[in-house]
Amino acid sequence: MKNEKKRHEPPRLIGMVHLLPLPGTSGFDGDMAKIEARALADAETLTAAGFDAIMIENMGDMPFHTELGTAQIAAMASIATSVRRKTSLPLGINAAFNDYEAALAVAKCVGADFVRIQVFVDTVVYHGGIVHPCARDALDYRKSIGAEDVAIYADIQVKHTHLLASGIPLEETAKEAEKAGADAVVVTGAATGKPVSAALLETMDDLLDIPLLIGSGVNPENIGAQLARADGVIVGSSLKEGGLLQNPVSAELAKTFVAAARKTGSGRS
Repeated sequence: MKNEKKRHEPPRLIGMVHLLPLPGTSGFDGDMAKIEARALADAETLTAAGFDAIMIENMGDMPFHTELGTAQIAAMASIATSVRRKTSLPLGINAAFNDYEAALAVAKCVGADFVRIQVFVDTVVYHGGIVHPCARDALDYRKSIGAEDVAIYADIQVKHTHLLASGIPLEETAKEAEKAGADAVVVTGAATGKPVSAALLETMDDLLDIPLLIGSGVNPENIGAQLARADGVIVGSSLKEGGLLQNPVSAELAKTFVAAARKTGSGRS
């Protein structure tokens, strides 16, 4: 790593456990046992394939609200506890869309290692309305519950959103996230499964003194080039048959992905 200021070393390969629709959402079918069984199976598949960490996300709850309901949070905490008991890998929590309190609270209670916060320093518009930045509140809340050891991975100008004030350079947002206390910055393509451009990665690599993670579009064909400019990747759809998020993690695709990643160098230098 070229930057001596890094205060956190993220896992290199983070595999997603996408939860089926949780209680309190329109897609929930009443079967909590099925949701937990899928999550445990995906976690086992990722662990066996050689991933360095797992992140749990309530992906099945789309369309997202900015805050999770009580039933969603309870379900996520319950499932995350089961996953935590099943694997010793570092564990992350993503309470979509942008419920930093839920993510940090679940992480603290289940012994997770990091959270992903999609809107940390930006003000964005998404299908559910306007989302305001939460950096100060998230850091205060993290301290108030004694979760300072839970790292914050902050997206910048995250996929599926638009800046309320257009024209703000991504580089400016990245430095703001760093100054605001993010432990790592996450960059994404325009949508799920869309890769991040090499030019953007090079810019971020030169700019940041904290770790850089890629949050979309990484696959076995491009992971070498992507990891050459980043400290780690978060991967989900590339591990599913047909790229469909509702499908379980494929053992074959997960092993192929890890094998391709292990052939690459150590990342940013």
